[in-house]
Amino acid sequence: MPERKPKPTPWWARAVRPARPPVPVRLMVRAAVGMAVPLTVGLLFHRLDLGVFAGLGAMHATMNDRVEPVGLRTARIGSAVAASALGMLVGTMLQHVHAGPAVLGVGLTLTAFVSGALSATGPRGSAAGMLLLVSAALGSGMPLPAPWWAAAPMMLAGAGFVVLLGLPGGGRGRPEADPRNRALAAVFEALGRTLAELGTARGAASRRVLTARLNQLQDLLPQHGRTDRPTDRPTDRRGRLRPMYEATLAATEAATGLLWARRPVPPEVAEVPGLLARAVRRGGGEVTVPDWQPDTPARQALDVALRAAADTVAGRPTPVGTAPAPPPDPWRLRGRLLSGPSLRYGLRVALCIAVGSAVTANYPLSKSYWVPMTIAFVLKPDLGSVFLRAVSRAVGTVLGVVVTAALLSLTTEEWPLTAVAAGCVALLPYVTAAHYGLNTVAMTPMALVLLQLGGQSSAAEFWPRVLDTVLASAIVLLFGYLLWPERPRHRIEPRLVTAATALRAYLDAVTDHRTGEVWLRRTAYRSLADARHEVQLGLSEPPPTGRLAEQWLPATAALERLGGAVAAFAAQIRYGGRVPDPVEADRVRRALDELTAAAREHRPPTGAEARPSTPHDPALSALGRAADELELLLRKG
Repeated sequence: MPERKPKPTPWWARAVRPARPPVPVRLMVRAAVGMAVPLTVGLLFHRLDLGVFAGLGAMHATMNDRVEPVGLRTARIGSAVAASALGMLVGTMLQHVHAGPAVLGVGLTLTAFVSGALSATGPRGSAAGMLLLVSAALGSGMPLPAPWWAAAPMMLAGAGFVVLLGLPGGGRGRPEADPRNRALAAVFEALGRTLAELGTARGAASRRVLTARLNQLQDLLPQHGRTDRPTDRPTDRRGRLRPMYEATLAATEAATGLLWARRPVPPEVAEVPGLLARAVRRGGGEVTVPDWQPDTPARQALDVALRAAADTVAGRPTPVGTAPAPPPDPWRLRGRLLSGPSLRYGLRVALCIAVGSAVTANYPLSKSYWVPMTIAFVLKPDLGSVFLRAVSRAVGTVLGVVVTAALLSLTTEEWPLTAVAAGCVALLPYVTAAHYGLNTVAMTPMALVLLQLGGQSSAAEFWPRVLDTVLASAIVLLFGYLLWPERPRHRIEPRLVTAATALRAYLDAVTDHRTGEVWLRRTAYRSLADARHEVQLGLSEPPPTGRLAEQWLPATAALERLGGAVAAFAAQIRYGGRVPDPVEADRVRRALDELTAAAREHRPPTGAEARPSTPHDPALSALGRAADELELLLRKG
């Protein structure tokens, strides 16, 4: 009896399913203390109006806090909170001069345009742009402190306190205290899981986790191939960080080729990366790679890479065969502030804010700033689907108001509410990674409690916030989603074009024996991860977006498999003596060109998806099999 295919998961089930990230205890404790101390100081000195704004700055710092080196962390928080303070200054100034509805609407709309344009320049710009608009909206409506201009400096003070909390203490010299060492150890652990699951149904998912861990490590390292300091010696732990990273790239390439070929490795070999991870956390040490006599080119490549990794972890200078400096990665080259995409996104946000301002000017809303603030949160460009965020924001606000009302039915005393605010902000680092709706459930009570502490609200005014949120979400759905020309294909298909282009560059480097091959593979898999992420987001949306994402899913999987095939082919050239066949390489290039053209013309391929179930014969060309798979996918059904 033929095996029945599993029923596809409905889009709504994907939409409500939260992720299960690790619990970031350090960030959660830092967030709680960062909120509690400013509010406590404000209570003790009877200046809770200033304490609330300091707590707001601490919250905005927490939203951008990460476990990373001091320089990167300070720059990330500093750029976001500087924009937030600027927005607060704009908003409080508009309120201080008693700007009328028309002037206020124009001021917020212009701020929204700058916010949207800035948000489209990359992750750091997205955080700064969102907080610029959020704080401008809050400043235009929240009661002003005395003096009125103190709101922005107090936000900077609260954020600065959070930055200070994250500075390394007495354990600075310990290897495990360095975020880069922890990230490197996480890469080795993910590599070990991938090797253990070669040839199984879980192998592809493990490889995607490995790619994500490498992305995180890459973000923490200096760019352009620099060492951490010019004076670092090869035997110094800091000086070994990049060679160890390069060794993981070589091992990952070999593991990817083995995954594509469905060739497992002995368990004792799969355990080596775990041993390397433990050694990295200790600051180095000897790790023995077993003599397992690899019998295929891909296994030989893995053996060489693991031995090079063991040497670098032990502190021995070891050439790993990578170019001395990687080329700039396309994922880092974001659009400039005045580029076409940035201007379009600025107009998109400005349109929604203009509509929201017109609505709030003509209808009596007790807290009119809640509408533009919600629009800013929902339209943040790097948080996934606008549709899902709008719905999640509305539902999360309802649940958050219910939680707040229940808490305030127990007490309205300032000290317990301070503890509630600290508890809610402590949840943000976890719930933000888990689900946008859960983030709203935690953030709504925190915002309402801050308003209560500032004497700006009462329990009777909480339920109108639900109406404000629903109104803002409806504005975003209509004017920022349905009527705006940014259709789903403009999110998914450009990512696929970028991934296919990066894969072609990687293939050319392998067949032409160019330097920098491993870096090009890294760039290709980072682009593939972005494409997979957009497709997964699309699958959690209703038709037509969900249907379009489903149509592009086979092509995404095919490109991921092609990356593995090229890695296996590179091992065949290096360790198997295979000479590249120009005909095979041209077949793959033509298939990539055809797939790229189809993506640009919005034509998902209709052919069959290759699902090989047997190991690849190492005597046959990996590139030839990859060409067969791509041509099968592109064959017209």
